[in-house]
Amino acid sequence: MIIEPILISAKVAFTATIFTLIIGILLARLFTKYNFKGKDLLEVILIMPMVIPPSITGYGLLILIGRRGICGKALFEIFGVSIIFTWVAAALAATVVSLPLMYQSCKSAFLNVNHIYENAARTLGADEKRVFWKVTLPLALPGIISGIVLSFSRALGEFGATMMVAGNIPGKTGTIPLAIYFAVESGDTQTANILMIIVLSFSFTLIYSLNMWLKRKQNI
Repeated sequence: MIIEPILISAKVAFTATIFTLIIGILLARLFTKYNFKGKDLLEVILIMPMVIPPSITGYGLLILIGRRGICGKALFEIFGVSIIFTWVAAALAATVVSLPLMYQSCKSAFLNVNHIYENAARTLGADEKRVFWKVTLPLALPGIISGIVLSFSRALGEFGATMMVAGNIPGKTGTIPLAIYFAVESGDTQTANILMIIVLSFSFTLIYSLNMWLKRKQNI
């Protein structure tokens, strides 16, 4: 009872964090380096899941990936696949709600990179790809790692959107937040308390370790 939601939450959060890391870096790099028509509108849409109620985000995903949804219907008719009420749907919901945190962290990290170092690398003959991997990305690494920690923590605690698209199926989609909610609903406060302590302890340790690491980086 205790182990299952922990393992499911870990799988969902790790999966979501990998996708938010890749997408967040790509979008942050694109939006900070280039100007194009519709950029401001796209950025607003990207950040919106951070400020709107998670249930609305979940309902929007339900419209997209539900059995009768825009994408869900096509997936089912063509491939016979339905991701609604699976851990994949939970991971997708966690990705959407945590992506704004990753994007904002990566964006700030790239904007704070001193262009003197990038220009110096270019004068030494490095192409743009090499400048990014050897200069820009290492300099932006503290901000990116902060985004990873924040996104993972947000994905781990996602409730509203996950409830809409994945439900609470024990052993399949029952993440820690859902397990706590239904444990309280059923009067099982012991399980709820244990899971709460686990999440609080892990989150505190994660954020504290990040702060200590960033402080050491600043003192180097």
